This record gives sequence, C-alpha cells and structure tokens, in this order.
Amino acid sequence: MSEDVIIPEDEGFSPELLERARKTFAGPVSFLKSAPALEHLPAPVVPEVAFAGRSNVGKSSLLNALTGRNGLARTSNTPGRTQELNFFDVGAPLAFRLVDMPGYGFAKAPKDVVKKWRFLVNDFLRGRDTLKRALVLIDSRHGIKDVDREILEMLDKAAVSYRLVLTKADKVKATELAAVTDSVAAEARKRPAAHPDILATSSEGGMGIAELRAAVLEAIG
Repeated sequence: MSEDVIIPEDEGFSPELLERARKTFAGPVSFLKSAPALEHLPAPVVPEVAFAGRSNVGKSSLLNALTGRNGLARTSNTPGRTQELNFFDVGAPLAFRLVDMPGYGFAKAPKDVVKKWRFLVNDFLRGRDTLKRALVLIDSRHGIKDVDREILEMLDKAAVSYRLVLTKADKVKATELAAVTDSVAAEARKRPAAHPDILATSSEGGMGIAELRAAVLEAIG
C-alpha cells in the first residue's frame, strides 16, 4: 500500500445510514443464480444494484469485500460463466439483490463473445424495471478508458442511474488519487445518468467499503 494514501471522508453519508448498511451486509448474503440470457433472469421482485467493470478492475474482490465474504463472487466465476449475469440475494427476508455483470474489455475476446455480451447487457439495462443503479468500477491507476466509456454510453442511453467507483485506490499516491478522482468526476458531470460523487475504494485495505455499502442502500431507497 502506498504510504501517501489518504482515507476519504464519508462522502456525505449519515452515521445512521452507514450503520444500517453495516448491519445489512453483516446479515445473510448468498449466490442465487447465473443468467446467460434474459429468459433465465430471476423474477423482478426486489430492487437491484448492478456492478460493472472491465476485466481485471477488481470487481470480484470488491464484491467480496462489500459483503464480507471472501469466496462469494468466485461462486459465480467458474469457467464458462464469464458472460453471464450473476445474482446475489441480500437480507432475510430478501431485501434486494446485487447483480455482477460480465466483465468487459477483453482485448482478445472472440467477436461472437463480445456481441453476446453487448446484447445481454444492453437488453438487461433497458428492460429491468427493478434495476435502481449501476456501480461502474474504474481502476484508480488508469482512470476512465474508451472501453469504460462504451458502458457509460449504454447506461446513459438506457437511462439507468449509475455511480463511478474507483478501485485499487491503495495502489496510487494521494496526489495521483486526487487527480484521477477529479478527472473522473469531471466526466461524470457531463453525463446525464451519472451520479456526481465518486467513491474511492480498496478491497484489500477496506478503504471506502463502508461508504460503498451505504451507497448501495441509498440507491435502493
């Protein structure tokens, strides 16, 4: 971890919301199912928050840190499932679902795989009434890339509210993190469906995880 990393403020979340989020994710969280196509989606009975990110952005690690369960995301990441939507139930009784969207940006992915990913994700975003927000993960070391902008365009066109979340924030110095946060925030302000505030997180050090949990609860209302 960089010695210059500064833990951010609580991003404006109230102590009450932070504590409620902590208790929520300390409760039951379980893998529900993988959906390779729209006909396999679970019934839309509760609010959903989706996680999107390019390959190697640290999505699985962040989902595990968010839920406090080291192997949860790997449950749905066995070979052959990389192009599926993975659903996780949170709460007992069921309160909401997390949706792990298939990673994007594989440089060597076959064209048919890319096409399948695009159709599945686009149809899901446009047709899922229970989807309250998407959290788009951006690597702190690289900022927004063109491949990230493609998913942002899809979310904007689908009118799905989304929030940009920086991952691996412990891998850069405080000055670099501040710079990438500013640049990502500047881009978010230009996009119609983007939340203006950026969250910086580290799955390894726990930085921003409490705030991310609060952001999930805030999204579902």
